[in-house]
Amino acid sequence: MRKYFKIILNTLIVFFIFTLKVNAAETISINDLIENASVYNNTEVSIEGEAIGEFLERGDDGWINILDNTNAIGVWITAKDAELIQTYGNYDYKGDIVKIKGTFYQTCPDHDGETDFHCTSIEIVEKGYSTQHSISFARIILLIILLIIALILLPFFLKTRRKA
Repeated sequence: MRKYFKIILNTLIVFFIFTLKVNAAETISINDLIENASVYNNTEVSIEGEAIGEFLERGDDGWINILDNTNAIGVWITAKDAELIQTYGNYDYKGDIVKIKGTFYQTCPDHDGETDFHCTSIEIVEKGYSTQHSISFARIILLIILLIIALILLPFFLKTRRKA
């Protein structure tokens, strides 16, 4: 009897340990946050992604947007923490990759019920950099061919236009 009791107790302990949810250490995808908003509402989690756009200052705080491989979300952050971000992503730049720990709100009481994320700490995972855009040789050839076709058809267009 005692042997069975120990087995059951050990099984319960192991089951309990593996079912604990450690939200703050766990990095959640932004899409998971949005799709399971009621589960993560008002809980502390971490997200990781590219800082995009620009810092939208509102007094001592403001907004940044974070984009991961799944979605984007607005993050309420102090201006001091936002200063850590050196590069925001846009057409010409890949933004800093940041890991943000904070509280997720399905309907934020401070921001008119919007879904958002309030930063409590930020870490720069990877610095942003300038991107290069090149035009492929195939596109240049296509452009030349279409230009030649347009120049060939131009006299016919002008001739039909004069008759009308």
